[in-house]
Amino acid sequence: MTFEDFIMEARALGASDIHLTVGAPTVVRINGELRKFGELSDVVVNRTILSILSAEQEKLLTEGNDIDFSFELKNGARQRVNVFRQSGRLACSIRLLNETIPTLDELKMPNVLTDLAKKRRGLVLVTGPTGSGKSTTLAAIIDHINKNRACHIITIEDPIEYRYTQDKATIHQREIGKDIDSFSNALRSALREDPDVILVGEMRDYETISLAMTAAETGHLVFATLHTLSAAQTIDRIIDACPPFAQDQIRAQLSNMIQGVIGQTLVPTADGKDRVAALEIMIGNDAVRNLIRTNKIPQIESTLQSSARQGMCTLNDSLAKYYKRGVISYETAMEYSSDKAEMEKTLSTMAGF
Repeated sequence: MTFEDFIMEARALGASDIHLTVGAPTVVRINGELRKFGELSDVVVNRTILSILSAEQEKLLTEGNDIDFSFELKNGARQRVNVFRQSGRLACSIRLLNETIPTLDELKMPNVLTDLAKKRRGLVLVTGPTGSGKSTTLAAIIDHINKNRACHIITIEDPIEYRYTQDKATIHQREIGKDIDSFSNALRSALREDPDVILVGEMRDYETISLAMTAAETGHLVFATLHTLSAAQTIDRIIDACPPFAQDQIRAQLSNMIQGVIGQTLVPTADGKDRVAALEIMIGNDAVRNLIRTNKIPQIESTLQSSARQGMCTLNDSLAKYYKRGVISYETAMEYSSDKAEMEKTLSTMAGF
C-alpha cells in the first residue's frame, strides 16, 4: 500500500486525523474518537514520515525543530501535517482536510454568518478548540465572498489549508515560513497591497493583534481565529495579550471594530455516526460594543441570551436546541456545556421535570 492509498483509506472511513508514531500503533480519529488503524512496522512508519519531508525539512527536524506544512495528493486532497520527535522517535499528526470547500449551507451554518461575510469593514473572529472546524468555517466564509463580490482577498496562513479557485474575487494566499516569515510582517505588507478582505490564520501576539485592528479600522474586513471557547473569553484573551499600556486603546478599537465572534465546538450526535457544530454567536451591536468599551465583559453572555432576534446565542442555547430536536443526547449536552448548572435547569424544563 502506498502512502497515498493509506491516506485515501483513512478518508474513506471518515477520519479527520491520522497519528503515526514509531514504536506505537497507528490510530485515526473518527467522529472525535481515536481508533487503531492497521498494523504498520516501525520501519514503515519511520520511512513514511521521512518520505513526506523535503531535504530542508528533514535537516530542520534533525536539528531539533518540529515541522509544520501541508501537502496535496494527486487528486487534489490536502493534508496539514506536524512532524515531531517524542521519546527520541519520529511521530506525526496529519489533519485530513476536506477535498473541496463546503458552502455555508452545506455546513448548516445560520444566516448570520452570511450577513457577516457581506460586511465591508471590521473584525470577525472564529474561535474554538483545536479540531473544532474553525478553518473549514472560515474557508466557507471566504469562498462565499469569493463567489459573490469582486474584491481583493489576502489570506495569511500557517500552513495554507484550503486552495481557493478564483471566481469574482482576486485571491492571494501567503504561507508563513514559505512566502513570508511571520503573521505580523505579512499583515504589515498586506496593508500596502490594496486588500478588501484579510484572513489572519491566528492572532498569536500583541503585534499581530494591533496590526489586525489597524487593518479593520482603516476600512478592511478582517477575519481571524483564536483558541477560545466563548465570546467573553475571546474579548478578554485579545485584551490580555496586549501590554498594560496598550489595553485601553485595544479595548476602544475592539468596541468600534468588532462585527462578530463565532465560537464553535464539534459535538457527537446521538447515534454516534457524526458530529455537529454547536455555536456561540456574538454580533457587534450597540449593547455589545458598549460593554467592551466600559470593560463589562462578563455581562456579554446576558446580552447573547436576550438578543436571539439578532442571531445571537450562547453555547448552551445551541446545545439545548440540538437536544430538543433529538440530535444529541442529554449526556453530550451536559458534557460540552459552558455552564452545567444552567444547562441542567434548561434540559430539566424541556423534559417537563
